[in-house]
Amino acid sequence: MKNKKAIIIGGGPAGLTAAFEFIQNTDIQPVVLEQSEYWGGISRTVNYKGNRIDIGGHRFFSKSDVIMDWWCKILPILSEEKSIKISYQNKSKELNTIGFPSDGKNNDNVMLVRSRKSRIYYQKQFFDYPISLTPETVLKLGIFNTFLIGMSYLKSVAFPIKEERNLEDFFINRFGKKLYQTFFKDYTEKVWGIKCTEISSEWGAQRIKGLSIRKSIAHFLNKKFSKSDETLSQKDTETSLIEYFLYPKFGPGQMWEEVAEKLISNNGELHQNLKVKEIKTDGNKIVSVIAQNQITKEEILFEGDYFISTMPVKELISSLDCEVPEKISEVSEGLIYRDFITVGLLLSKMKKQEITDNWIYIQEPYVKVGRLQIFNNWSPFLVKDENTTWVGLEYFCYENDALWNKNEVQMKELAIKEMVEIGMINREDVLDSVVIKMPKTYPAYFGTYEKFDQIIDYTSQFENLFLIGRNGMHKYNNQDHSMLTAIQAVQNIKNGIFSKENLWSINTEQEYHEEK
Repeated sequence: MKNKKAIIIGGGPAGLTAAFEFIQNTDIQPVVLEQSEYWGGISRTVNYKGNRIDIGGHRFFSKSDVIMDWWCKILPILSEEKSIKISYQNKSKELNTIGFPSDGKNNDNVMLVRSRKSRIYYQKQFFDYPISLTPETVLKLGIFNTFLIGMSYLKSVAFPIKEERNLEDFFINRFGKKLYQTFFKDYTEKVWGIKCTEISSEWGAQRIKGLSIRKSIAHFLNKKFSKSDETLSQKDTETSLIEYFLYPKFGPGQMWEEVAEKLISNNGELHQNLKVKEIKTDGNKIVSVIAQNQITKEEILFEGDYFISTMPVKELISSLDCEVPEKISEVSEGLIYRDFITVGLLLSKMKKQEITDNWIYIQEPYVKVGRLQIFNNWSPFLVKDENTTWVGLEYFCYENDALWNKNEVQMKELAIKEMVEIGMINREDVLDSVVIKMPKTYPAYFGTYEKFDQIIDYTSQFENLFLIGRNGMHKYNNQDHSMLTAIQAVQNIKNGIFSKENLWSINTEQEYHEEK
């Protein structure tokens, strides 16, 4: 009997996880169609002259035991002194670890344990992120500003906004109006390109649901006085407050390149440079897709029994060959995506020394750069020459707006100019630079998003179609949540469950729904 096939659109974390789960747990043949020449989607690593760029920054940390174990089976933890332990459902369990080889050389296919440090850069000073009213913060803000922030926060506690209509209301309820205006408003509006009053509060509920001043201060005190030996046991810690995370030696792309290799060696069918152009339907089922080779322009038909999509919802709906209801098309066309530009700068040194941050949030409103990564601090193996500093400036824009349309020379000049302007570097210390553009990086919680339930209901009618991942669900997921949707989709198919409800219930910063 011929094996059934699952056509998987997209080779990012969600798509490759689904393919791997099919290989490991079913007799279903996965066929992955990836539009680009890379594996990992935005969780890929770009190698520029031996210096590697992590696009957007990817911490390998999850509250899900399933995901932590999954990662460590692909790339074991490199542990120099002892096994790293993590709390598994309140029990101590060893993860897959590997020591240093006897010749002293590091194994390459490994995960490193890294310290998390992120700060806010505001008025050319560093503040803890997430912001907390510690003595150091009070000193930098001044007594009067701290007093105003404190009074504003107490007001938000005593008289909270009962109905959070937008993201501004969400922030004010948790931090007070003054702190929101000081540390959240400008950066958030830089990221999304519109006012916080026009963004759904659901974004906050997904990304920073459990974070507040109270929890930040409690975490600060616990960090000062706690003596925990279990480095990675952070299951009860808010994601923004974790102290350690795992990281592939050569960046996030290493994880997904390794997964792709394992799939190929186990008879998985993987294709790159194939863009899905049309999705053919028959009643309430998908029967095939037509994909075009981006190099030869040849069109190829892929028939299957199950179809898993990680492609942007807008593109999915427009690719269907059936007559899509007008109201569904309107919601789909009104979905908005925020795009992303990274400028890598290779420096002989930074003006501000002793920077150990993984990334820095640039709160200065007079520059366009939103966030700064120091790749040396993610992994020293991302940098070719340890005597240089390799940084990434992150810009948020819309595809084909003025920023997106700057050529490479203009974009590099803007990045250097702004780094000099905020006091981070001297121009003469720039050795090299590169520009990378990533479209549809962040699905937005505005536009027609408030009507997105209509898309969920419509696509759920196709019983063998499963939407997973960040763009596949138009949900601002981290990669672990995207992976969980993939694992759950495969479980549904294996168990003959065609309801999609449990996929859409997997949400960021809420209790993770794991298959028991």
